[in-house]
Amino acid sequence: MNFVWISFIVVGLGIMLFKNVDIAFSTILTGSEKAIALTLKLWAIYAVWLGILKIVEDTGLNQKIGKLLNPIINKLFGKTDPETHNQIAINITSNLLGMGNACTPSGIKAMNGLSKGQDVITSGMIMLMILNTSSLQILPTTVIGLRVAAGSVNPNDIIFPTLFATFVSTFSGIMLCKLCEKFKNKRKKNGKSKSALPQPDANLEAKHIYK
Repeated sequence: MNFVWISFIVVGLGIMLFKNVDIAFSTILTGSEKAIALTLKLWAIYAVWLGILKIVEDTGLNQKIGKLLNPIINKLFGKTDPETHNQIAINITSNLLGMGNACTPSGIKAMNGLSKGQDVITSGMIMLMILNTSSLQILPTTVIGLRVAAGSVNPNDIIFPTLFATFVSTFSGIMLCKLCEKFKNKRKKNGKSKSALPQPDANLEAKHIYK
């Protein structure tokens, strides 16, 4: 992977030095200014929603949300300790509200709880990763905020397309994860049943051959 990035840098610098150096430098500076402006806008958006999440935790609303999502969490992740359960609930809620980066702290805490001290990834960790990657969003607040900052006339037009697309991706991810888990458990069960079969006695076979 490092070789790929080094190749990009070397090729890009070579093209910049031999073709339109002035245009290349002006483009780099303009891109840097836009990146800083975008970062400041994202800070404002996430400052608001992280503050809301902090209020949710301090008021105990996260526990109520956890109870509301109890059937879904138990179905997808099985039995978990209360703290991990609450962190999963906050993570799912953050994703539903479109706060992708804002749900990172709760996602890390939930991952630590789902690992159960093991050195290998568990099925619950895989499920949480899928939910965060597909990210079902009822209200894509981050994207709406970026559209508002960019001067969009109708920034809310993406709500329904985003809801439909993320529902399809999340549902497909959950189904595939459950199918793979079921197939893995079936293979493991078959392997145990085969190993439990009585093995033939080598001494009896040898006596039979000599007879």
